[in-house]
Amino acid sequence: MTRALSALGLARKGDSFQFTDGRSREAQTGAAGVAVTDASAMGLDAVWACVNLISGTISSLPLQVFRRDADGHKTPAKDHPLYEILHDSPNFEQTAVDWLDALGIWMELRGNAYSRIERGAGGRIVALIPAPAPSVTVKRRPDGSLEYAWTQDGQKYRLGDADVLHVRGAGGDPLGGLSTLAVARNSLSAVQAAELAAASTFKNSLNPHTSIKFKEWLTPEQRKLVEERMTERYIGAANSGRPFIAEGGVEISALSLSPEDAQMLETRQFSVEVICRFFGVPPALIGHAGASTAWPTSVEQQMIMFLTFTLRRRLRRIEAAMNKQLLSAADRAAGYHIEFNIEGLLRGDSAARSAFYSAALAAGWMTINEVRTKENLRRVEGGDTPRMQMQNVPITQTGDGDADL
Repeated sequence: MTRALSALGLARKGDSFQFTDGRSREAQTGAAGVAVTDASAMGLDAVWACVNLISGTISSLPLQVFRRDADGHKTPAKDHPLYEILHDSPNFEQTAVDWLDALGIWMELRGNAYSRIERGAGGRIVALIPAPAPSVTVKRRPDGSLEYAWTQDGQKYRLGDADVLHVRGAGGDPLGGLSTLAVARNSLSAVQAAELAAASTFKNSLNPHTSIKFKEWLTPEQRKLVEERMTERYIGAANSGRPFIAEGGVEISALSLSPEDAQMLETRQFSVEVICRFFGVPPALIGHAGASTAWPTSVEQQMIMFLTFTLRRRLRRIEAAMNKQLLSAADRAAGYHIEFNIEGLLRGDSAARSAFYSAALAAGWMTINEVRTKENLRRVEGGDTPRMQMQNVPITQTGDGDADL
């Protein structure tokens, strides 16, 4: 972990990251001279789209407690106290969708997501309340345990690791995962600078640097009049296209290249692809065509690619953290485990599902009722018996059909 941080120009100092040149992570501006914060990063449409796609997809998946029996068959453990908390409502104010969405956003931006664990009688977990990731500091106590401290709604918290659910992002450090805002600061700073330049260009009617030549020196009164009238009549998007009236030998010329010549549009397009690489999202899934030939053309294939290389790591981190920190040793020994139900992402289109189910039923490794359950259909009598086709049997077992051969 230390070597990885060093390669990124980062070093851990106490409970936070610090750049190796001594500057604070929070005060650090990127190479383009623009500071990167949670709000400024989310103001970039590509960052918003990537973060919203990942966190929104994760929060839409049912999070359930399962129990695996001795034969390896797992069933939803709806009688477990955690089932309703994780599947329906983690706390009084949020649904499971809201809570998971918040955790997903902080994981993407800050590399860490925290929730305070509230316990009732007998140590039973009764609620999970999210904590703001930017406010949480983590340090190791002398006894080796972790301590979490933050202020929320005017109240200060200082809790041990047994009372905080901590989902870490990339990095593998017990004190916390790597922050995307810290690792991608230079790139995000450059993207923000390009956005500001584009906004300024459009504000000034795509012609920010113009020269107006006069044959004679202007008096202070004439100069002031020209500047005021030019700003009033010719600057701004609303005045775009207004004809310029030149008289008295006045000449007007542009001192800068057009946006097309300066490749501003190409720069902004490339910025989207840079952001997508940081978050691991195929550009097509956030509405950016880009080099479309480099990606699968089928929506189903893109979804499988997104699930395999982007979501799976995040889902596994969340599941592992919850299984370790929310379930007791006795629960795990009894076969309980927490898992996302990803069936909805793998359903594909009607034709693909039909072919899949047909093959499964014909081979006998799925039953009719298992198929109907996945399709949200009512179970039918006799549908729990596996069936196999009998066309490939020895000719001696065809019964009365032998007489007709």
